[in-house]
Amino acid sequence: QVQLVEPGGGSVQAGGSLRLSCAASGFFGSRNCMAWFRQAPGKEREFVPGFGTNGSATYADSVKGRFTISQDNAKNTLYLQMNSLKPEDTAMYYCAAKSCVLDQYKYWGQGTQVTVSS
Repeated sequence: QVQLVEPGGGSVQAGGSLRLSCAASGFFGSRNCMAWFRQAPGKEREFVPGFGTNGSATYADSVKGRFTISQDNAKNTLYLQMNSLKPEDTAMYYCAAKSCVLDQYKYWGQGTQVTVSS
């Protein structure tokens, strides 16, 4: 049974930082690619950063230079370090996982709210 659990999230003022985590169970490792998505009210879910097949990270232009994705295979945990947060970063954040050979993400966390006030 694959499960992704995201504790944390929270509220912060613009310019502040938060770190999200996503604990994975049922699988983890180099054959699985993980990513973070977010969805703001009234908007479609969007890709934030994610790991590709070769282990390299790809970032959405809106977060480049501010967000950093990382994973700890020993702890089966994915992280998202978010710095220089802006009000437009306010959204529900989801971690997701898939087999690296597939296009679509199959497994999703329950989401965690991030609110950035100006």
